[in-house]
Amino acid sequence: MAKTDVTVVLGTRPEIIKLSPVIRACEQAGIAYSVIHTGQHYSDSLDSVFFDQLELPTPDYHLGVGSGTHGKQTAEMLAGVEEIILEEEPEIVLVQGDTNSVLAGALATSKVDIELGHIEAGLRSFDRSMPEETNRVVTDHVGDYLFTPTAQSAAYLREEGITDERIYVTGNTVVDAVKQNYELAQEKSTVREELGITGEFALLTAHRAENVDNKDRFRSLLSGVGQAAIELDLEMIYPIHPRAKNKLKEFELDVPDQIRLVDPQDYLDFLTLESTATVILTDSG
Repeated sequence: MAKTDVTVVLGTRPEIIKLSPVIRACEQAGIAYSVIHTGQHYSDSLDSVFFDQLELPTPDYHLGVGSGTHGKQTAEMLAGVEEIILEEEPEIVLVQGDTNSVLAGALATSKVDIELGHIEAGLRSFDRSMPEETNRVVTDHVGDYLFTPTAQSAAYLREEGITDERIYVTGNTVVDAVKQNYELAQEKSTVREELGITGEFALLTAHRAENVDNKDRFRSLLSGVGQAAIELDLEMIYPIHPRAKNKLKEFELDVPDQIRLVDPQDYLDFLTLESTATVILTDSG
């Protein structure tokens, strides 16, 4: 394949969403680009739906890495990304967020004479027990262009000794993605009708390992959400992540009557639920 100006590395469905405005901007500006999909989220059907719904071109490369330990997964992605970028020699590699795909893309790029841009830079939980925190910190420190969503994120980078020349406060592409896709969701989504939602409701997401992998914490979370639903007098719609669903079964936890479990929703349907919910409870970053 011919050399490109920009290579985008992504591997999870949130990254597809967040990077969709960047990919569209490259197309509109006539910038030669390529997309490497690591396959960190490895459901071909779900991935294809995301690209189709968002009207994005099929990735140029798909590494198909799939699941594994953090080390094994990251190592396979690092080797695959390195091989591709050495062939394409882009001016810059772009990654976004804090996943193992981001870390692999960052490390591969930092070892060769290619610049690295980190979108959504400077986010910090200050909890080093989270793998995502390691990924985002390392990526920021090897990045050449750090595109932060807020001035506070930029301040965190400065406190870590990163110079202003590498920091650009740009806002967050997830906002662009919502704006670009909201009208499309209104046109295409019938999720409220499919779920039989006619009035007000509340929306819940809970999937982080810190919450759902701990039996007592998950039980407490569900209990608290159920109590909140009672006080709000609203049904709580919970599109449950497969990880959380498996843990519910493993821990033999009871779900309060006020919480209705439904299947995971695609992006446009979830936008519709978010935009019409009375209140949203979430553990998403």
